[in-house]
This record gives sequence, structure tokens and C-alpha cells, in this order.
Amino acid sequence: MKLPSSFYKRPTLEVAADLLGKVLVHRRRGVVTSGIIVEVEAYIGETDPACHAAAGRTNRNRPLYGPAGRAYVYLNYGIHCLVNVVTEPEPFPAAVLIRALDPLEGVEVMRRRRRRTTTGLRPADSSSAALHELCRGPGNLTKAMAITLEENRLDFTGDRLFIEDRQIATRGVVWDRRIGISVGTEKPWRAYLDAHPAVSKLRSKA
Repeated sequence: MKLPSSFYKRPTLEVAADLLGKVLVHRRRGVVTSGIIVEVEAYIGETDPACHAAAGRTNRNRPLYGPAGRAYVYLNYGIHCLVNVVTEPEPFPAAVLIRALDPLEGVEVMRRRRRRTTTGLRPADSSSAALHELCRGPGNLTKAMAITLEENRLDFTGDRLFIEDRQIATRGVVWDRRIGISVGTEKPWRAYLDAHPAVSKLRSKA
């Protein structure tokens, strides 16, 4: 069942926790890829220094101030597209970054897409661990699922990019500090499924 817009129009931390175990689906040129969401990160309001809304409303972050349930896709450091789900009643700016997936549909397509853009990726058919590497990290998952700036502002209740509840059983949820940022690192707003191999590896300088 596709998640309704009301799912996203709630406090961001609640949405973040409830997204774990749901399935992100992308349809592109007739090809479907999907994966179970296993790691997310919350960014909440203009007082959150790591949120793009910290500097106030701009053309780039405009989706954050819009309706809940829309996609906020941006280019990170000019290299990777990252996909977020806008949360909270508008015009409060907040979103949940989707950080990692456990691949489900279109795995072979994901492998080909990752090989085009990544050197040194182990052959994904060599082990189950390599499968979990395909969508580990927010930049890797958008490459694998071909999510680009074209998906920015899409409605997650549409038929191109959406999230489904397939009643998948999940293990315990862990809350920890956000990673890959230089400010706001003290906030424990990263949520992930306990011990899942697709969850981002915490580096000492993250």
C-alpha cells in the first residue's frame, strides 16, 4: 500500500522512525527499482544548523517549505544527488534524508548503474554482503535507483517515485548522531535498523 500524504504531515522524528521498513520505489523508463529503507536522518527547521533551511528560504531549499510528502532532491558537493522526503505541515521546513536501502527489485539494474559510476565496487553477485553495499549511503542509493534532480519536488503519492508499506517485519530501531555533516552533529536524529549490513559505517571523522 502506497503511503498517503497524511503519513508525512507529522513530526519529523515520528516520520523518520516509521519510514524504517517501508519500501522506496522508483519507476524510470519502464524499469522499476526498489529497496527497504533501513537508515534515515532528520533535518528540522531553521534552528537546525545542518538543515538547508538554516539560512532561510532560498530557491534551492524551497521544497522544504512546501507540502509534506514531496521529494527534496539536491546535488551534494556537486557530485551526488540526495533524496529527502518533506515532512511537517507547511510552511515549516523539515525533511527526512533516506540514507540506505536493502535492495529488493531491479537488483541487476542497480548493479549496472553503480558500476558505471563507481570504481572498485566488488562484483555484487560474489556475496550477500556486496548486495547490501549497492544502496549503502545516500549518494549510492540514488545512483543505483537513478534518482536525479528531475525527481526534485515530485509527489511521493504519485506513480513515479513513492514509498509503500508492504508490512515487512523489522528489527529494533536505533537512534544515533547524524553523520557526514560538520554542524549539528550532536543531535541524535539518525535512525536505522539495528545491525543491518546496509547501514552506513560510522567513521571516526564523520
